[in-house]
Amino acid sequence: MTTLFVTGSGTDVGKTFVAAQLLRELRAAGYRTRALKPVATGFDAARPEESDGGRLLLAQGQPAALATVEDITPWRFAAPLSPDMAAARAGLSISFPELLEFCRAPSAADVTLIEGIGGPMVPLDDEHTVLDWIEALRAPVLLVVGSYLGTLSHTLTAAAVLRERGCELAAVIVSESREQPVELAETAATLAKFVRPTPVATLPRASPDARAAALLPLLARYLPRSRGTVSTHEKE
Repeated sequence: MTTLFVTGSGTDVGKTFVAAQLLRELRAAGYRTRALKPVATGFDAARPEESDGGRLLLAQGQPAALATVEDITPWRFAAPLSPDMAAARAGLSISFPELLEFCRAPSAADVTLIEGIGGPMVPLDDEHTVLDWIEALRAPVLLVVGSYLGTLSHTLTAAAVLRERGCELAAVIVSESREQPVELAETAATLAKFVRPTPVATLPRASPDARAAALLPLLARYLPRSRGTVSTHEKE
């Protein structure tokens, strides 16, 4: 089984958008997939299908009901804050050992995607950040970034801290922002100079058909050669 961790250079850069696209591609190629969104803030129990976990389930052809979202997102908090703050508002906390145990649970999936929350330095509790989580899991990292003004510094900072901890940077995906100072390709070309040999790809939001085939080849070296058969209940 292959596990990939999806993180971002910050909040709202397109992590779920990218993860959902990758899940669709994997399933279309015959891989059995499992997606986890262990920690979520700003969670609305009345609209589970609009949560990140709900979107990941829908991308796999699964129902995005509250019960199914709870299965892949056990730490859910209503306040739209960092996990440590959101948990504190609810009088709760995130157990780091339990978080790791949840992510390491055995699965029949060929590929497991774990979507983090925010960027690598987002606090999970009083002692741990998302970076600690990534480092402990030792899974290759898919870094999702935007094309907005300021993304160069944010992206290179995130890449630097990941590499400093010995985390394997599998790919950088530039997900097109609503407002950007230059063309998407120019941003990607600049980033590629500083993160090489890590591949950099772009995801324009204007053409869904074009982006669907862009991700899987980037991650081919991480995918298992033998693919499980997609069961009937997994098919769309």
